[in-house]
Amino acid sequence: MNTKYLKTLEFDKIIEKLTTYCKTYIGKENVANLLPTFNQYKVTNLLELTNEATSLIYRKGNFPLSDLPNIEISIKNLESSATLSISALLNIARFLKISREVKEYFSSGDDIDLSSYQKLSDIFEAIYTNKSVEEKIYSVILDENTIADNASSKLSSIRRQAKKLEQEIRDKLNSFIHSSTYSKYIMEPIITIRENRYVLPIKEEYKSQVKGFIHDVSSSGSTVFIEPISVFDLNSEISNLKIEEEIEIERILAELSSMLYDYTESMKSNISTLGDLDLVFAKASYSLDIDGICPKINDEKFVDFKSARHPLIDKNVVVPIDISIGKDYSCLVITGPNTGGKTVALKTTGLLLLMAYSGIYIPVKEGSSIYVFDNIFVDIGDEQSIQENLSTFSSHISNIVEITNNVTSNSLVLVDELGSGTDPIEGANLAISILEYLFKANAITICTTHYQELKNYCLTHKGFQNASFEFDLDNLKPTYKLLIGIPGKSNAFAISKKLGLNEEILKSASSLMKSQDVSIEELMKNIYDSKLAIEKEKEEIEKNSNQIEALRKSLEIQNSNQKEKQDKLLDKARNEAKQILQSAKDEANSVIRKLNNLGKNDLTSANNLRNELNDKLKDLNADTSNDGINLESLKELNSKFSLKNSKIDSTSKKGNFNNVGSNNKTSSHSTVTFAKNSKFKSQNISSEINVIGQTVDEAIFVIDKYLDDCAIAKLSPVRIVHGKGTGKLREGIHKFLRTNPHVKSFRLGTFGEGEMGVTVVELK
Repeated sequence: MNTKYLKTLEFDKIIEKLTTYCKTYIGKENVANLLPTFNQYKVTNLLELTNEATSLIYRKGNFPLSDLPNIEISIKNLESSATLSISALLNIARFLKISREVKEYFSSGDDIDLSSYQKLSDIFEAIYTNKSVEEKIYSVILDENTIADNASSKLSSIRRQAKKLEQEIRDKLNSFIHSSTYSKYIMEPIITIRENRYVLPIKEEYKSQVKGFIHDVSSSGSTVFIEPISVFDLNSEISNLKIEEEIEIERILAELSSMLYDYTESMKSNISTLGDLDLVFAKASYSLDIDGICPKINDEKFVDFKSARHPLIDKNVVVPIDISIGKDYSCLVITGPNTGGKTVALKTTGLLLLMAYSGIYIPVKEGSSIYVFDNIFVDIGDEQSIQENLSTFSSHISNIVEITNNVTSNSLVLVDELGSGTDPIEGANLAISILEYLFKANAITICTTHYQELKNYCLTHKGFQNASFEFDLDNLKPTYKLLIGIPGKSNAFAISKKLGLNEEILKSASSLMKSQDVSIEELMKNIYDSKLAIEKEKEEIEKNSNQIEALRKSLEIQNSNQKEKQDKLLDKARNEAKQILQSAKDEANSVIRKLNNLGKNDLTSANNLRNELNDKLKDLNADTSNDGINLESLKELNSKFSLKNSKIDSTSKKGNFNNVGSNNKTSSHSTVTFAKNSKFKSQNISSEINVIGQTVDEAIFVIDKYLDDCAIAKLSPVRIVHGKGTGKLREGIHKFLRTNPHVKSFRLGTFGEGEMGVTVVELK
């Protein structure tokens, strides 16, 4: 596509906008070089990349890429085996850190299925990271001017010695400053440094009184900076240590640099990859900000934009338009007054296609569809070629010549004010001939015009369609609403009348019009008015449909809320039922423990009642969807058991449990009888239970009953075999054992006992 067409459609302004969304210098370079592609396969790939990026932003938040340091020169130095400076190494560490954070942005988190991001996955996977090198540099270099003391043992030793010598020098000079002999020679009681040596500021008139070396003189000449002879050797030692420190730092920097020699290609690849990602996520962020969507791509050579907005006009101000061409007609002729939006319609169509061809979402409604043309030809504006001294008409015709010479059956042509700038009759006929040529070439064409002849031509020729922008005659303002199928009517007389032009002039002008023109104009008016009425009815229907849809959604929400309330009530009922049963079951266990000491007379009925409660609890756990929970019957069952428990308790307090039954045996005999029963029970209960393969709820129910029986039979310890598996069954069982009243303690099996697959339980 000719670059002048890109500028005419203001694609360069989209590039400027997109640049502001880039975070890196390489990303901005990529945007500057961005051009639309006219290959359907490439367009599809670009839009899919943007689609994945927008989805990732929604799910993970903004892309964490920050401004990259430019390390390209440093990489070239590394390729030459050179030693990098402190700041250059810090930049590489920062570059590696950013690379790692970008990769972690994509790979971290288990809540997203990354397999749905195939295209981005390949790009992120290509990012090279080296956390150990990154951390090594940061541990050695504190800032752009400082190497850490612990960068090497030698450096640490040198700096310790230097600090010791510095302190020794300060002590000597401080004693000099505060001595009664020399204090009067001092200009100021401070220690300062000149030429990397510690010196004292001495009054000029006393310089001969202080033995030492003069290193500097103040600008006024009143102060001389003298290094006393007493610290000369110490200063020299420090100077030697400084040289050693610099040599050691250079060695450390060389070592760090050599560590990077093998990674230059990987870092160069990262620069390119991060630049690509910067561009992709800039497109995604910009697309989201303009409320863009990913258009469908069709193979039938048509464009269907629903509520299309020009992206460079404030979205709160711009009037959306519907543009459709390529299905029933291949040539759309837009007529209407100036400033009515005709040129904007052309630019909107062309610019939105260029954006989509560049992988940028477009500001239209869902369901919009595009075709990937092989070229877009544009003739918009009245600019002249000053260098060639061409008139406006000649400039337009030069563009038309280029278009007609290069157009194909898969091209889109956008022409503003076709045939203008010359004699109206000749211009109209030329415009019709150009449109006929483009139609026969099977190109898709959208043009604007003022010529009545083109309106008439579209009414009588298949494949051509009129369109116009609505005009508010009452307020004398365009509405910028595009009406396809309606030719623009002339408002010259109506506007003139509205503005107060003399009635006689208007009548005279009307009489000069040909009767055929009057009839056509009247026909145009009727068509316009009828279509306008239909459009208004359509808007009303759509408005009513939206209200109905809103009401439907409101009812759905209400029903959903009602269902949620119902579910909460059922959950509450189930929990209450479980509590009732559990309470009764706990009482049953308590009674059984009492019976264990009193006798067997009512043991069977108590056990039966406990089993009945267990069965109820199991049924309730197994069928949580059962809405018919009879809480009253459960309460009655609990009450029934409480009564029996009360009876047993009152009898046991008198020490005559035998009176409950029909036997009149002594209490001691009852105890002996029950002991025999317990012994019999222990002989029939295994000291091990296997719950492998069961759910947590199923296993707990079985174990609960098993522990009750073991407690009655005084069987302890016991083994619960649950297997190793994922550990969920073991965790659920251990949680239950912590609250069970029979359990004294429990532990995992040791070697030979089943280890992690077995829990050994000690009962009370």
